[in-house]
Parts: sequence; structure tokens; C-alpha cells
Amino acid sequence: MNNEKPMNVLSLQNVVKTYANHRAVNDVSFDVKKGTIFGLLGPNGAGKTSLIRIITTITAADSGQVYLNGQPLNRLHPNDIGYMPEERGLYKKMKVGEQLLYLAQLKGLSSKDAKVKLRHWLEKFEILNWWDKKISDLSKGMSQKVQFIATVVHDPSLIILDEPFSGLDPINANLIKDEIFQLKEKGASILFSTHRMEQVEEICEDIVLINHGKILLYGGVANIKNEFKEHKFSVKYEGSLPESLNFGGYEIVSNHANELIFKGQSGQTSIQLLKNLLDSNVNIMSFNEILPSLNEIFIKKVETSNE
Repeated sequence: MNNEKPMNVLSLQNVVKTYANHRAVNDVSFDVKKGTIFGLLGPNGAGKTSLIRIITTITAADSGQVYLNGQPLNRLHPNDIGYMPEERGLYKKMKVGEQLLYLAQLKGLSSKDAKVKLRHWLEKFEILNWWDKKISDLSKGMSQKVQFIATVVHDPSLIILDEPFSGLDPINANLIKDEIFQLKEKGASILFSTHRMEQVEEICEDIVLINHGKILLYGGVANIKNEFKEHKFSVKYEGSLPESLNFGGYEIVSNHANELIFKGQSGQTSIQLLKNLLDSNVNIMSFNEILPSLNEIFIKKVETSNE
């Protein structure tokens, strides 16, 4: 049995960044494990962009340490990072092929290797015939595909995606999502920044939530949802509930369309509730604990930190 801990591709330790009198990043520490999808979350102005600029060496931290693959961040590390910013950075007057070739070579690929890798990605996305199209002729969704290829073509170990599904229709969003999962399976780590909490729940294993430059939440998605549970249960049933049925101390907060929503207290067990329901004359179709969504947790934590 292998008990080794997964290696951290990215580690931030007590990172601080101040602009004039504003502390954009305030003593932030977190780790991104190898081969995982990690959510970097926070409202506008929380400090996410400042952190990304530090990780990509666009700016430097005032204090603290940043490590990539176990080494202190240095000027060579950007070649091992792929960054897809929310504000796309393609040159509109260039053609798709020359644009991608230029960006791939900036990341250290030779012209020969870049052409081979780019052909692979363009064929994979079924857009090889775009090579001579001008960037200005592409729709937002088409440009998004080109930007994604530019981000990953050099096989970076850390991929930073800022709102990668913006402007994509559901089919192309699923295409990019599938590629993200495949890159993860091949060992890449993805730092995923978005305002769409349902996307985070779907693809992220771990998250960090920051506001005003400070960490509010950090850990596994499942653990965080479990930490914020409100001891609510959903029971779907067929038949009529006996008026004298004992619900084991649980309060009914909703009874609609043959679905009961119960709420209990911390430490209270649901075993008696389920037993009493099973002993009644109703047919229990399902019994599930209701965990809060990440969106609900996000709003609760941010609103509390703003008070």
C-alpha cells in the first residue's frame, strides 16, 4: 500500500502583496496537489487576480514564498505554466496558425515541435482549417478554443484557467471540460477560477475561497460541504402519513408534492427518524441528506466577512 502524500505542484506560504495602501493579498497559504483540479474562488476584488499575477511571475510577492514543483518560483517557471486569462490576449490581426505558433515558441517549443503539437490539437478540436483564418474573424467561442490550445500546447504541469467556459455553447463547454479532465488524468494540475459555483462543484476536488485578500475557506469540496451541513433530510414517499407519527425530534420545514424536508439539531441522529418512517404505512421512495451547495456556502462566508 502506497502511503506517500501527493506531491504539491504549487505551494504558497504566507504570501503578501500590497498596492499603495491596499493589501490585495494578506498572508495567503495553500497547496495545489499534482494531478488535481483546484478552485480559486472569491468575489470581484477579492485578490484572485493578484495571486495569479504572482504565480505567473508577472509581479512578485512583497513577502512569503511561492514554490512550483518544489522549487522557489523563478524566471524559468512560466514555461511550465499555462495561463488562460479571463480577458483573452489574442492578436486580432494575426492568423490563427501564426498566432499559435508564436505563442508556443514563446513557451520554449521549437518551430518543428510546435507545429506537430498544434496540428494534434487543431485536429482534436476539428478546426485544422482555421489555420489561415484571422483572429478577428472568429466568434468569441471560436477564439476561446484557440486560446485554450495556446494555454496547453507546451504541456505545462500547472494550468491556470480563468472563466474558461465564458462565451461557449454547451457542446463546446463540454468539449473543453472533457479536455480538462484528460489533462488532469495525464498528471497536469489545474487552477480553476470562476464565479460559477455549479462548475466548481462539478469539476473541483479542492478549493480556496478568499475575500479582501484573506482566506475564508480552504479544503476538499466534499469536506467543506459536510462542514456546513444543516442536518436537513429529504424524504420522498407514497401514501398518507399518520397524524400521530413521531419524527424523532426532527422538525418538518416543508411538505409538498409527497416530499418531506426535515431539519434536526447538531449531533442528532437520523436513524430514529428513518426507522419511524419505515414503520409507518407509507412507502418510502428515497431518504437523502441535503447538503448545502457551494454557492450557498460562498454567499454565507463572503457576507459574514463583509460585515
